[in-house]
Parts: sequence; structure tokens; C-alpha cells
Amino acid sequence: MIDIYVGIDLGSTTTKAVVLDGEGRVIGRGITNSRSNYDIAARIVREEALVRTRFTLIARGIDESSLAALERNFKLRQHLEQLDRLREAMRMLANGPKHAAHAGELTARVETICDAMDERARRSFAPGATRRSDFFRDLAAADFMQLAESAAEPKGITFDMLCGVFDAAILSVEALPVENAFERHIGAALRETTNDARVTAAVENARSVALVERGTSGTGYGRQRLPFPKEQIRSEILCHGLGAHAMFPDTRTVLDIGGQDTKAIQLDPAGLVTSFQMNDRCAAGCGRYLGYIADEMSLAVHELGPLAQQSRLRVKINSTCTVFAGAELRERLSLGQKREDIVAGLHRAIVIRAMSLLARSGGVHEQFTFTGGVARNPAAVAALEELVRENYGARTLNISPESIYTGALGAAMFARLRGEGRGEGKAA
Repeated sequence: MIDIYVGIDLGSTTTKAVVLDGEGRVIGRGITNSRSNYDIAARIVREEALVRTRFTLIARGIDESSLAALERNFKLRQHLEQLDRLREAMRMLANGPKHAAHAGELTARVETICDAMDERARRSFAPGATRRSDFFRDLAAADFMQLAESAAEPKGITFDMLCGVFDAAILSVEALPVENAFERHIGAALRETTNDARVTAAVENARSVALVERGTSGTGYGRQRLPFPKEQIRSEILCHGLGAHAMFPDTRTVLDIGGQDTKAIQLDPAGLVTSFQMNDRCAAGCGRYLGYIADEMSLAVHELGPLAQQSRLRVKINSTCTVFAGAELRERLSLGQKREDIVAGLHRAIVIRAMSLLARSGGVHEQFTFTGGVARNPAAVAALEELVRENYGARTLNISPESIYTGALGAAMFARLRGEGRGEGKAA
């Protein structure tokens, strides 16, 4: 039996979860797209973190290559299950009253596309393959749209008709139960990976361990809509501060740029918040703004940073207002300015907004931690380092590879603090 504590950070774009053991060590993490139904998002990310916890237990008994192969096959099983659910949902919609005139042909096209998606999935999870995203919806949507373009025809089964079926089906699939994912798929994943007795024993040992949930806390942009009692909800400021302190104990300043807001936080030596500043309700300068720019340029969000790093003549951007971003972007492109120069200017403009929050919160101290999804963007990091150096001199900038989980880590730590000494838990 292992006592666990779960923290969930429900952001505007992604929802994260962290699992701690009784000693406060991170033993599981999960991430998923945020949905309009926050209850479902919380359930899905919690289950994903519990699956990763099981793999942490397995890792204690096998080598890294065996673990990687097992995880890859497990993720493939998960993906194929979701594809089966998607196929069934689209089949039902194609045969529904809305498409009665084309039901037979529409169903046939859907089946053909789903067969091709299945084959693509198997290649995507093959050894050495790379995937554009870790999220089922992203992968399925990209494959479906590409295949639907080839399967559609101007008259009859149109591209819009196919996309309409997919859009309706994916919403219903995302709302389906996700519990017991580890038990559903680990057997097949193990058979497809190896017959090594040591690996089998490690899997069986991990399956036999009871995970007893002693506490759960929630935070994030959507925390008030989490299906938790009020006493289990914590502010983003406190959670990001405590999580950053746990990752980097000497940190005194924290900047978090999330999907919907930006937070500048000052900490004392114990990781307690002494002051903070947040942006207003406008999403300018946040991850959602970058997402809007990426859509305007027909790029994925993760492609913006590398594109900006190609710049040789950064453009000065007048506004980071999301409402006017598209118009200014199109205007600058029409003037012949290069995409990489425009995007580099956008990154600097975003960080300049963040710098004003840092100044109002108390400046930038020697140990400075950058958290949130935007901390994964190399151009944003470079712009931040440049502006901090210009305004405050040399500073130590900390960025963890797991920075996106900082808020969830802080929430899990609060859950552990609150749950210590309780005699009852819920088996997971």
C-alpha cells in the first residue's frame, strides 16, 4: 500500500495533475486538454497521473529500454481504444437522421478514414517514431482532416460534412469514462513488449500495490469549477509559489505565463508568497495569445519559438491585444516583413508585459524561476533572459523540464499538508 496525494491544476488550455507519495516525492504526472466540462478534464488527468504512477513503480524493477517499450505499447493501446470509440461515435452520427440521404456512402467514407487512422497510429507509436502531440484529440484531428480532404468530393460527401461528423463525435468520445486505464491495457502492452520474466514480475508487482488517496487539492484558472469541496481549492499564486520553491529551493521570484493569465510572484525563504501581481482579464501576453498567432499563421504553437529564433531583424510590435493581433500581423506581412521577424517581435512584446508585472511585484531577485507552458518556448525564454539582464543585471534563471506542472505540484503539496494525520483514504 502506498499513500498518495493528488494535485490538479485546471488551466484554460491544459489540465495537469501531480501525484506525491507519503514522503512528498513526485511519482506520477498527467496532462490533458482542458475541456468545457471541467469535471471530465479533472477525471481524465487524474487517471493519467495514476497510470504514470504505476509506471514509476514498474521502473523500479526493469531497465530503461524495456520500460520505454512497455510505455510506448501501452500508449498505443490507449490510442487505439480511443480510435475505436471515435469510429463507433462517427458511425452512429453518419447513420443518424441528419445524414439520412447520404448514410450509406458517408458511413463507408468514415470507415475508410478510420482504417487509415488506425494504420497511421501504429506507425506513430513504432520504435523511433515522433508524434506531433501527446494529446489524442490533436493527433486524431490532424489525421482525420488530412484524410478527409482526400476522401471528400465537391458534390455528395463533402469535406464539411465529414468534419461535422468528426467534430460532433470527438466531443462525445472525450466525455466517455477513463477509469481503470492501467488495468485495461497493461496486459496487452506487456504481451506486445516482451516475455521477459523480470518485466512481467515488475508489472505484476506494480499492479498489486494499493494506491490510497489521502488528499486531493485543485488550483488553476478554472479551479472554482472543479468538482472539489471548497476547502480543497487553493489559489494559483500559492500553488505556483510553493511548487517553484519545491523545484528550486533558493528561488525568490517566480514568473508564470499560462494560457489565460500571467503571474509575477515574490517568495520568502520558506516558499511563502510575500507579494504578487497578475495581468488583467485580457489574454494579451499569455499562451492563448500565442495560440491565436499560431492559428493566423497556420502553424502549431510549438513551432512559433523556433521560427522566432531564425529572426535577424526583429520587428517592433505596437500592441499585444488579441483582438487586433490578426490585423497587425496581416498588415506587416503585406508590407513584406518576414514571418520570423514579426514573431520575434511578438515574443519580446509579450515578455515586456510580463516585465511590468515583475517590476510592480518587487523586481527580479538573484534566483528567478520561469514556469508555465510558455517556459517551453525557446524564443520567450531568450527574450526574458535578455530583458532581465537589461533591467536587473545578471540573474540565475531556473526552468525545469516539468515547469508546466508547477501549479499541480504546489496543489499536491497542499493536499499532503492537509492530509497528513488523517486515518481514512480512498483506494485509487
